[in-house]
Amino acid sequence: MTLLEQYTKVRSRTEEICQPLETEDYVPQPVNFVSPPKWHLAHTTWFFESFVLTQFVPNYQVFHDDYSYLFNSYYNTVGKRVMRADRGNITRPSVNNIYEYRQYVDRHMNELLNSSDSGELFEIINLGLNHEQQHQELLLTDIKYILGHNPIFPIYNKDFRSEFDKNKSTNFVDIAEGVYEIGFTGSSFSFDNEYGRHKVYINDFSICEGLVTNREYIEFIEAGGYTNFKYWLDEGWAWVNENKISAPMYWHSIEGQWYFYTMSGLQMVDEDAILTHINYFEAAAYADWKGMRLPTEFEWEVAAEQLNWGQRWEWTNSAYLPYPNFRRPEGAIGEYNGKFMINQMVLRGGSCATSHNHSRKTYRNFFHADERWQFNGIRLIK
Repeated sequence: MTLLEQYTKVRSRTEEICQPLETEDYVPQPVNFVSPPKWHLAHTTWFFESFVLTQFVPNYQVFHDDYSYLFNSYYNTVGKRVMRADRGNITRPSVNNIYEYRQYVDRHMNELLNSSDSGELFEIINLGLNHEQQHQELLLTDIKYILGHNPIFPIYNKDFRSEFDKNKSTNFVDIAEGVYEIGFTGSSFSFDNEYGRHKVYINDFSICEGLVTNREYIEFIEAGGYTNFKYWLDEGWAWVNENKISAPMYWHSIEGQWYFYTMSGLQMVDEDAILTHINYFEAAAYADWKGMRLPTEFEWEVAAEQLNWGQRWEWTNSAYLPYPNFRRPEGAIGEYNGKFMINQMVLRGGSCATSHNHSRKTYRNFFHADERWQFNGIRLIK
């Protein structure tokens, strides 16, 4: 597949995700960690305009002077930007204007890709495509949050059934102690935080082939899991009490029966399906209740070849930190990963919302310990 074909495929997929939306769905920002779909459409376009077209196309005219300010995410090198919590206030430009913006940038990108085969161009466009795939997953999770907090629980797509995925096996796999190499190697795409391949010593352990199910988590709830402090980390216990948490996100107890909001609408909880939408605090508490623990990211990577993964992002017991010899790239691209290596936990694998072929066993996702709006779950070690 040519770079132009890859570009067209990825860009089209973003718009496919938005196809079921009504115009009103593009604008809300219910909480500051959720970005409006309109913003995602514009930001991923701004990335190509700012880092490719303005750099490689002589005399390129930006679509609108305000868009860099409106749709820059966190790149201080590029200039001022609207704060994240204010993205829902961007009622103008309109949704139609944003789609016109995408068409304008795509037209110029097509012209550029038809006339250049620069290696430097390939690297930055490939990063841009993987960046857009990350936003495709965020689009799905943000859309779910927006619709899932609508009082009538509207359906996004009745055929979206991945939230009902089940385990293929629940056996435990034994991994021998030893020295293992961790980190990316090869010539395909990877992010800078996967580099610094290094050796780690790991004690022997057993890891479950399957992820924790809704049925298993209901047992934790019914055993008083959310009311007994002894299972919780101190910050987690404070989070439970301050936010009055008693179940995973999107779960509702209706007449004694558990229901949960899914992309296909409000449904009865399928007890055999894989649990999702829990944060690190909940994952750690459940593991403690079971007398087990979460894997470190290194244990997870060592075991990955023997696991079935990709249904849920899996919380690990590892803080998000740089590998040995990690170096930030120069310029704005250097802000992509390195500056976030503080106060976050690593998740591994991928989820039902992850774009096809986007993840790999060395991929390091990361979120704050209290965040659970992503499709994340629990794998246990004993």
